[in-house]
Amino acid sequence: MKRKNFDKIVTAVGFGLTVFLFVAAGLLNWGASFASDSVSSQLKNQNISFPAEVAMPAETKAQLAKWAEKPMITGEMARDYSDLFIWEHMKASSTAVMGKPATYSEVSSAYLGLIRGGSTDTDQIKKLGDLRETLFMGNTLRGMLLEAYAFGTMGVIAGYGAIAALVGAIVMLLLSVAGLMHIRRTPESATI
Repeated sequence: MKRKNFDKIVTAVGFGLTVFLFVAAGLLNWGASFASDSVSSQLKNQNISFPAEVAMPAETKAQLAKWAEKPMITGEMARDYSDLFIWEHMKASSTAVMGKPATYSEVSSAYLGLIRGGSTDTDQIKKLGDLRETLFMGNTLRGMLLEAYAFGTMGVIAGYGAIAALVGAIVMLLLSVAGLMHIRRTPESATI
């Protein structure tokens, strides 16, 4: 095979990869922007703010202090609010009633056991019913916030992918241009 023909094929493939990588960078950047904007606007609509530092759970105060009194607008903030604020309150509430951190499923089973068992301990039924409702709402809010965190994280990853694709596209463009210059210098008689 003639060297010039081989160089033309390799250079054409290089330009094709360059176009592909530029398109990929654009699409990844669009996805990153969409995810970031969507997460931010949805969280802003919820109007959730972190409490003052003094109102934060003692167990997680050091980790949450950086967000004190700030509105939740990022996926990272949503994760911290979910895992370090709501979750701590859920554990404290269930410990106060059950004597240990308990899940919604455990509390619901205990509550339904008292109801179905015909218990007359109305105070305990009320405590378990209230805790059951609190844990259900806490789990629901945590799920929604953690979903915002997941989408925010996917947006960040897409942003890194966009940067990598852009760098790859620029490198391929430079190599392809170098390939064109090499084709011009290659003698017609050269073979592989």
